Amino acid sequence: MHLTTLDWLIVIISISICFLPPLILSRRAGKNTAEFFTSGRAAPWWLIGISMVATTFSTDTPNLVTNIVRNSGVAGNWAWWAFLLTGMMTVFFYARLWRRSRVLTDLEFYELRYSGWPASFVRGFRAIYLGLFFNCVIMASVNLAAAKIANVILGWPMARTLIICSIINVTFAALAGLWGVLVVDLIQFGIAMTGAVSAAVFALKQPEIGGLSGLFSKLDARTIGLLPDFGNWTVALSIFIIPITIQWWSVWYPGAEPGGGSYIAQRMLAARSEKDALSGTLFFNFAHYALRPWPWILVALCSFIIYPELSDIQKAFPGVDPRLIQNDMAYPAMLRFLPPGFLGIMVAGLLAAYVSTLVTHLNWGSSYLVHDFYRRFLKPGADEKHYVRAGRITTLVLMILASLLTFVLESAKASFDLMLSIGAGTGLIYLLRWFWWRINAWSEIAAMASSFSVAVYFFVRGKTGHPVPQHVSLLITIAFTTAVWLLVTYLTRPVDREKLVSFYRLVRPAGPGWKKIRLETGLEGSPDSLTLSLAGWVVGCLLVYSALFGTGAYLYGRWSLAIFWTVLFIVSTILLIKIIGKIWQGTGQEKTA
Repeated sequence: MHLTTLDWLIVIISISICFLPPLILSRRAGKNTAEFFTSGRAAPWWLIGISMVATTFSTDTPNLVTNIVRNSGVAGNWAWWAFLLTGMMTVFFYARLWRRSRVLTDLEFYELRYSGWPASFVRGFRAIYLGLFFNCVIMASVNLAAAKIANVILGWPMARTLIICSIINVTFAALAGLWGVLVVDLIQFGIAMTGAVSAAVFALKQPEIGGLSGLFSKLDARTIGLLPDFGNWTVALSIFIIPITIQWWSVWYPGAEPGGGSYIAQRMLAARSEKDALSGTLFFNFAHYALRPWPWILVALCSFIIYPELSDIQKAFPGVDPRLIQNDMAYPAMLRFLPPGFLGIMVAGLLAAYVSTLVTHLNWGSSYLVHDFYRRFLKPGADEKHYVRAGRITTLVLMILASLLTFVLESAKASFDLMLSIGAGTGLIYLLRWFWWRINAWSEIAAMASSFSVAVYFFVRGKTGHPVPQHVSLLITIAFTTAVWLLVTYLTRPVDREKLVSFYRLVRPAGPGWKKIRLETGLEGSPDSLTLSLAGWVVGCLLVYSALFGTGAYLYGRWSLAIFWTVLFIVSTILLIKIIGKIWQGTGQEKTA
């Protein structure tokens, strides 16, 4: 593709605007680790909500959605749509608990909740496991998508793309800390969404497509259906039944962790109050699942007409590295229809989405490695500026490692499946540890070890020519891991009573799981209502799904369904406003330090 002077001007202006917040906020971020990693716990709900959305919108996201649609149709998106159940549960059951815990990172939770050296081990191990290994896999996946896009649009080889992008990312992340990330996310989300919508509009305008009506007339019902073909039980099981019944609560995946975690927890911990933590996470779930998907899905559907086979992409772009051509390459290949100016907006938007995600992962990963490993185990007691400097150095190291790992990956979907497999079976423990006192550090150690071991076993089987279907290996991993950690929980000693009492006094979770400990504290009970939380969860899911499917019904021209979803959206919105009002009335919510 050829970028005009206008396109390059738009890209340069957008990058320049995004450089301003890090420069302005660098001095504030350098004061201490609380400012660098949690923005001084002063972020408003709308800023943390937009930041969460921007972080989960990266260059690999439209590529991943395109890959899913081309492999499994629109219904294949249930692989991630099902995680709304997790996200909405985080909103109403866990957001207030995280903010109430007052930890700097979610890994600090382990020594707040558990006792003894096992608690310290879990914190230190996960700091390396997640902050280094898992984090670099995610960043490498995002890098791979950026490299594919740059190869198609600009003709750049992967090495050049990674060098240029690494310089931008490290500069952003190292200068301004989380405050800079939040403000840059706000700017970049607007640019990225403008580009995504533009790509969909111009794809539909192509003569081969013929607009929405022409597109849907050329595609079969199985491709555009929001539900899978239940006549094919294997397909329905893998892309819908398992995700909506089991996967959402049992699998740990960054950005959709059961109970919240990683950069989602980081944003909740950065909120200025419990109310901001809940409201920001609610906004994120609405925007993530209802606002963003359809522009990507429409482009993916259009790619069926323009590039029915992968060989068609190779013919259209003979200069592209053949090793990079997978189904996820269809999205950047569709961008050739953007006219001058709009192509610049799209490139700026993709770059903005890429930078937004990478700087978050760099800040998040360095917070684990510096605060939860280096500061906790290697060099405790140094001054705050020393740890901020360590965070900036760690940011550079993480970017280098992620760039090197990029050369090993093949597609965004392969990375997605790998992370699902490694985290399978651990989700339930992250939900229950807040509400059941009996869970201990050994429970988490057992869950991590068993899940990882089974995932490696199936990975090796696949590489040796004896692969197991993804949905089968996922179910086996979940069942084995859950059985192991439950058994270990009952075979090991519970957490020290003193630790349990202090945790309850600080967080005060609701429900019968803490009844014995609650009696020992002498406190009346939790400020939270499980009944209201459950109602908020159900109604919140209805609101987002009605918006998602209602938009689809309008696009498909199915007017009776569109009216149904619209009515459900209005009713659920009214109910949710009332439920949230009762939640704050019941807690007497005030700002928490």
